[in-house]
This record gives sequence, C-alpha cells and structure tokens, in this order.
Amino acid sequence: MSDPEGEIDAHFSPDIPKALGVAVSGGSDSMALLVLLRDYAARNRIALSCATVDHGLRPEAAAEAEGVAAYCAAHDVPHVTLKWTGWNGKGNTQNAARVARYRLLADWARGQGITDIALGHTQDDQAETVLMGLARASGVDGLSAMAARRDDRGLCWHRPLLAMSRAQLRGFLRGRGVAWCEDPSNEDDQFERIKARRALATLADLGVDRASLAQVAGNMAQARSALEHQTMQAVRDLVCLRGGGAAMPWSGFLGLPQEIARRLLVAAIDWIAAPSHAPRQKALAAALAAAETSDSATVAGCRLIRVGDTFWIFREFQAVAHIRSDASALWDDRWQIFGDQNAEVSEIRALGEDGLLQCPEWRGTDLPRTLLLATPAVWQGDVLIAAPVAQSTSAWRAEVIKRPGCLFDRVFGH
Repeated sequence: MSDPEGEIDAHFSPDIPKALGVAVSGGSDSMALLVLLRDYAARNRIALSCATVDHGLRPEAAAEAEGVAAYCAAHDVPHVTLKWTGWNGKGNTQNAARVARYRLLADWARGQGITDIALGHTQDDQAETVLMGLARASGVDGLSAMAARRDDRGLCWHRPLLAMSRAQLRGFLRGRGVAWCEDPSNEDDQFERIKARRALATLADLGVDRASLAQVAGNMAQARSALEHQTMQAVRDLVCLRGGGAAMPWSGFLGLPQEIARRLLVAAIDWIAAPSHAPRQKALAAALAAAETSDSATVAGCRLIRVGDTFWIFREFQAVAHIRSDASALWDDRWQIFGDQNAEVSEIRALGEDGLLQCPEWRGTDLPRTLLLATPAVWQGDVLIAAPVAQSTSAWRAEVIKRPGCLFDRVFGH
C-alpha cells in the first residue's frame, strides 16, 4: 500500500518547484494534501501558499474557508479566500463552478508569481471520472481521466495523490489529529459524480472497484500518449503554419487514420482558438462533412475551407469581430503586436472588409481572403495604420505567442 509522504516525494522529484500553491476546500482530500505539502515544503525549502475558493453556493462555505485559514495561520502558510461572484445562475452549476474555480486559482497564482498548483484529487475521483466517462461512451481521452500533471497556459497543475484512496487519506489525518469538513452535497443524488460514487459500491462485487478503474485510466493514458505521438508526427508531415492559420494537403489529411485526423483537427483548433473545451466529435464530423461537400465550414470559432487540394483551418471573422485591445495587450489572447511606439494608435482590432479595402497588396500574401479578415490590424479610428499579416511592413509585425501545453507549439517550437 502506498504511503502519502512517499507519493508526494515521488511526484515532485526531481524537479522540485521553488514556489507552490495548493487549493484547499477544507474537505479530507485537500486537507491531507495541505498537511503533506506543508511538511514537504519545509523539508525542501519551498515557498508554499494556500488558496480556498468560496463559490458562495452553500452557507457553510465561508466557515469552511475560515477553518482552512485558521489551520494555515497556525502553521505559517499564507492563505487567501477567493470568492466567486458575478454568476447569473444559468446553465450547469457544477460545470460553471469548476470553470470559475480554475480561473480564480490561476489568476491568484499568476499574481503571486506561482507557476505550480497542487490539487487534492484522489484515486476515488479518478475512478468516479472513469465511470462517468463509461456512461457517456467516451473514447480514449475520456477514459484516461485525470493526469498527475497538466500544463495549461503557463501553469502546471499537479495531482500528486491520484494513487491514494480517500479512506487512506482520512486515516492519515486522524493519525495527525487534523479535522476536516464534510460537504453535504456529497450526499446529493442529483449530481452525476455522487451517483457514480454510489454505483462503485455496487460494482465492487464484480471486481470493478476504485483501484481497477484507476488502472483503466492509467492504461488509457498510455494509449492516449501513443495516439498523441502519432498525431504530432502527422502534424510534422502535413501541416504548415501561415498567417495564424494551419494549411495541409486535403488528400494527405483524408489519408490519415480517422482518429489521428480528428486529433490533428482538434489540435489545430486548440492552437487557433483555444476553446475551454475541445469540440464534440459530432460537431467535428459535421464540420468536416460540410467542408468536403461545400468547401467551407465553421466549428469552435474556426473556419475550415478547401482551396484546391489545400485544407485551411483559421480563425473565423465573426468570432473576433468584436475584440478590441491596445497595442500592448494580447489580441484574441494569441496575437502580440510590435511596432512604432510613436504612432497614434487607438486600438487593435480585426482587419475585416474595411481594412482589406485599405491594403490592396493582400493578394501578394497568397493567403485566403477569409483568413486575412480575422487577422489583427492597427487602427486609428477608421483609418488603417497597419495590417502586419496582410501587407508587408517594417514598422509593424504580429506574432502568435507560444502557449505551453499546446501540441502545435510543441511541434513547431515558436
């Protein structure tokens, strides 16, 4: 049986971070992680900081956050409570809360100069996630469940306790004399995860238990890694990046195994639009079918077109038509503009039809017209100052920033 301290040591070795954030709700899993990381940080001279997200969905949440804060104060760990505000109450509450939680934690970490954040997910969470994936008839990625490490937009998210059960961690806390809080929603059958948790108790008689489902996740993670390797090779062989879009031979794309082609397309969309969730397989299939029959389709904020045997994927104009930024900020969260600092610039916005009329040289780029419409341009009111993608200029240039974890950026290295 694994021991908690050994799991922490094995997870972070040998690349021990200098600073580490930990997300703690006050429940047993995250409290155990906090205690373990406090000891680990002291042994390895790591600056440990703690954050608790108060979603404001339960009256007990404030008191739970105060309990975590009190423990941190008693053990010299800096703590902050992050409050979720501004939700309109529409849609899936659990999903909205999850998205907000990661956003709040990421913003907090960046503000503290922290690039590594630890989360208290356990073997139980892994097994429940796999079971929910089975219910959705998920493929390899869905059954791979959670990774022990995940890079996302400059941060590394750690789950060092995926091999530990909740029961083991509670035993560890009892041995240390550390209390935890119980979330009453853990008994609410309206939530899919709670249904999965209860189903596991029934399935155990068949040998389908937490450990076996966690092993399934591990097996699927290896399969996912192999598929990703093949996808990266396909990207190297076929894809050319131009003007912020991706181009490849349509015949070469069609010649790929279906799963590799799907993954390549998802990777291209991720590089171009960075959606919070990968588009569903049904949406991708519909877009590809439309591109095959009509030469054009849209999906997840991207446009797919065929020009002869060239298959293009690039940003859809309507997805960026409303975006405005100043020259010092990222435009569309991916373009950095460099240029004449003395020029009078009111904003960066999409080139669009009005801009394209002001730069007749665009045809010399050999880029699709619809691609250029969605590229960044420098404006002074209605006057186009520069269109770095559509026309050559020594005064201005536009670059797509590198995003850690993005498959295309790992392949092309820019």
